[in-house]
Amino acid sequence: MKFNWKRTTIAYIIMLIASIVIFAILIPGNQNKPTEIPQNTLVSLSQEHLIKTIVIDGDRINITTTGNYPKQGDPSGEFFTYKETLTSIYEIPGFDPTGIEITPKGPSSFDWGSLLGTLIPMLLIGGMIIFLFSQARGANNQAMSFGRSRAKLFNVDKPTTCFDNVAGVDEAKQEVQEIVEFLKSREKFQALGARIPKGVLLIGYPGTGKTLLARAIAGEAGVPFFSISGSEFVEMFVGVGASRVRDLFDQAKRNAPCIIFIDEIDAVGRQRGAGLGGSHDEREQTLNQILVEMDGFEANTTIIVIAATNRPDVLDPALLRPGRFDRRVVLDMPDLHGRLAILNIHAKGKPLSPDVNLETLAKQTIGFSGADLSNLMNEAAILAAREDKKAIEMCDLEESIDRVIAGPERKSRKVSPHEREITAYHEAGHALVARMLPNADPVHKITIVARGMAGGYTKQLPAEDRYIATDSQFKAKLAISMGGRIAEEIMFNEMSTGASQDFKEATNLAKKMVTSYGMSEKLGPRTFGSKEEMVFLGKEIHEQRDYGEKTADLIDQEVEALIQNAYTSARTILTDNKARLVHIATQLMAEETLEGDELEKLFTEALPAAAPTAPVEPPLAKNDSPSEKKAEPVLQPRDKPMEPGTASPAIAPA
Repeated sequence: MKFNWKRTTIAYIIMLIASIVIFAILIPGNQNKPTEIPQNTLVSLSQEHLIKTIVIDGDRINITTTGNYPKQGDPSGEFFTYKETLTSIYEIPGFDPTGIEITPKGPSSFDWGSLLGTLIPMLLIGGMIIFLFSQARGANNQAMSFGRSRAKLFNVDKPTTCFDNVAGVDEAKQEVQEIVEFLKSREKFQALGARIPKGVLLIGYPGTGKTLLARAIAGEAGVPFFSISGSEFVEMFVGVGASRVRDLFDQAKRNAPCIIFIDEIDAVGRQRGAGLGGSHDEREQTLNQILVEMDGFEANTTIIVIAATNRPDVLDPALLRPGRFDRRVVLDMPDLHGRLAILNIHAKGKPLSPDVNLETLAKQTIGFSGADLSNLMNEAAILAAREDKKAIEMCDLEESIDRVIAGPERKSRKVSPHEREITAYHEAGHALVARMLPNADPVHKITIVARGMAGGYTKQLPAEDRYIATDSQFKAKLAISMGGRIAEEIMFNEMSTGASQDFKEATNLAKKMVTSYGMSEKLGPRTFGSKEEMVFLGKEIHEQRDYGEKTADLIDQEVEALIQNAYTSARTILTDNKARLVHIATQLMAEETLEGDELEKLFTEALPAAAPTAPVEPPLAKNDSPSEKKAEPVLQPRDKPMEPGTASPAIAPA
C-alpha cells in the first residue's frame, strides 16, 4: 500500500478541528468558572439578603446572587462557590436563610459534562494513534508481510485483453486456447481420457508477445488469474521466497480452478548448483518449493501454471520435465501475414491517410517483432501530431521505420563538405556492390543523413521472408561490407575510419561461416570451439578451444581468404563502374536521401556523355539459364595501399 501524504494531512486537520470544537463545547471557559468565597463572605451575603439560590452539591455550595451585589457592576446571576465539609448549611454561625431558595442536590449527583469532557479527548487521541499505526503499516507493507504472495488477482468479469488482440502467433494461440476450452468444458477432454497440461512454458524473443498472450488467456478463461514476476519471489531473507510460493498456491487452491502466470521465470528457475552466496541458497529453496507445488506428493489438477521466458537454456531440467511444464509454446518473429495482422490491430483508432498501404509496410519490416511494430505505429502517430497533420501518412510510417532501426535524424549535426563527400561515396559503394551481386538483397534506400551513431546508411530489404541462409548470400554480404572502404580508396586514394563497423561485422560473419556453419572447403563440415555459459551469472560466455594450433591457423587462413575474396570482388565491381559510382554519389550529395524509383533510375539510366558507361544490369532471375548470364569482370589484384602516416578524416561508421 502506498502512503498518501495528502490524504493523511487532510485527515489530521479534520481531527484537530473536531477536537477544538468539542473542547470548546464541553469544557466551560474561564468566564463561567465560579469564584470561591470564604465563610465570612457567605454569612455577610446572607445577612444582606444578596443570595438568590443555593445548590448544595456534596461538600460544595454553589451560590447565585441577586442584582443588588455592590462589588460587581450588575452581578445579577453571578456564580460563587463555597467549599467546606458541612453537616448542614444551617449550622454556619450567623447564616441567615431568609428569602433564599436552598436546593439540596445530594452526594449522589453525577457530573456528565465533566465525564464527556474527559472521555471524548481520550477517544480522539486513541483513534489518532490507531490511524498512525495503520498508515505506518501500509507504508511499510513489505516489512509487515514478508511471507505473503504479491501475485495480482485479475477481475474475471471485466477482461481487457482477449485473443482478438493477439496476432502473428496463430499456432501459439491455438495451443493456449485448448487450455481455456478445457477450463470451460472439461467433459469434452475427459471423455477421451485427456489430461490438462499442468504447466505451459511460453518461449520467445523479447517483444514477440508472451506477456500479451498471457493477458489474453486471462481475458478468455473466465477463471481467477494470478499474475506475478519471477523476481518478486526472491528477497534478501532466506525462506521468504519459498513462503511466498506456498502462499501463492494456497490462494490458488482456494480459488480453483484458476491460472497462475509467472513472468520471467528464469529469474528464479535457473539451474541449481551454480553460483555462490546466500542469494544462491535462497533461489534454490524457492525453486525447490515451486517444483514441489507443481508436481509434488499432492497433485493440483485444477491449477494451471503458465510461465514466460526468453532464456529457456538456463532453466533447471527438473522444471522443464513433463508433469511440470508439459507443453512448450514457441513464439517466433511474425512472418508477412503476421506483421500485417499486427499492424491492423495497432492501426485501430488511428486516422490513416488514403496513401497508407499496410501490406507494403509489412514487407518493409522484415525481422520486426510485435513490440517493434507497435512502437512503429506509435512513432508515426507522434510524427504526424508534431507536424499538425489530421491523419498519419505513408511518409510518417516509413520515417518511423528508420527511427526504430537507426534512431532519429540528426539534422543539426555539422559535417564538413569533405566528410560529407566521403560519406556519400561510402554509401554509394555499398549500394552499387549490392546492386551488382545477384545473391544480395535489393537496395531500398540510401541516405547520408546521420542517424544515431551512423553518418549514413544503406538499407536493404529481402524480397521475401527467409529462415535459412546460403554461403553465396553470406559472400555477397561480405562484399557489400567492403564496398564502402573500396569506394573511398578509389575516389580519394586514402582510407578513413568510417568502415570500422563494416569490418567488424564482416569478420564476425566470416568466422561464423568457418567455425559454426561448416562453409569451409579446407576444414570441412564441422564446428570449432565450444561455448559454456555460467547460467547463474547471466550472459557471461566462456569459449573453449577444442582444436589445436594447426587448426587455428587454418581457421585464420580461411577467414582471411573469405574477406580477401570479398574485397577483391567488390573492388572489381566498383573499378569497372567508377563513372556510375560518381553519378550515384553526386546525386546523393544533392538529394541526401535516395529511394524507390528515383534510386532505381540511377542504377539503370544512361550516364552523361562526359563519362559514358553501360548501365548496371539487374541481378538474374532464379529461372534464368547460366548461358544468358553476363560474364563477370576479371578480378584484379588489390592496389597498393596508402603510405603510412597519411591523414585520414574520421567519420561516423555507416
